[in-house]
Amino acid sequence: MPESSVAEAAAPARPPVRLGDIAYEKLKESLIRGTYRPGHKLTVRAAADALGVSSTPARDAINRLVLEGALVYTGPKTVIVPHLDSQILEEITLIRLALEGLAAERAGSEGTQTIVAELEAIQALIDAALDEARYADALWHNKEFHFFIYRLAGLPHLLGMIEPLWLRIGASFNDLYPEFALAKYGVHNHRAAIEAIGERDGSSLRAAIESDIRDGFRQLKRAKTADHQP
Repeated sequence: MPESSVAEAAAPARPPVRLGDIAYEKLKESLIRGTYRPGHKLTVRAAADALGVSSTPARDAINRLVLEGALVYTGPKTVIVPHLDSQILEEITLIRLALEGLAAERAGSEGTQTIVAELEAIQALIDAALDEARYADALWHNKEFHFFIYRLAGLPHLLGMIEPLWLRIGASFNDLYPEFALAKYGVHNHRAAIEAIGERDGSSLRAAIESDIRDGFRQLKRAKTADHQP
């Protein structure tokens, strides 16, 4: 028997990929990137159509996200993306400052010109989306910008703690716009982050990311006050 065949025979069989897992990952990513606003109603059928699956894997995905607090059932077949009250929003922000600040500081020493160029490319997509008021696209690329930096830290368990925070708060990021775009808070913070990583300055990179989180939190609080939300 050829060596390759022996190796294949010895290798453990990979478990089949479940459609429910695929649907869950797709829907989770959409929530993280702010595809849906707080209060958005999502039926099982609508989720199935959006994900390109049948009702069963869509329902499995929804149930998992309900358990994680990213969705809330309002009826037998309907869920909504919940609004975060001020207390939860503040708590998530405090945890984000600690965890994302740590990831950014550790990532700073990994800066190279190639990494700077990649971040510049992502930021260019964000800038174009903001200029054209395509805020959903801006949010989509914003997640890529942040997690590109966090992955450089080389701490997968830390990354695994950051992602659930974005899952809870991702929908709320819609409330940043248009004010956040007009003031260019995020753009200034991202530019500072790119400069810091180019200089391999972990402390300055952490400061830029923390400033981005704080500026976002202040805008989300203003949006809640304007909407008279708790």
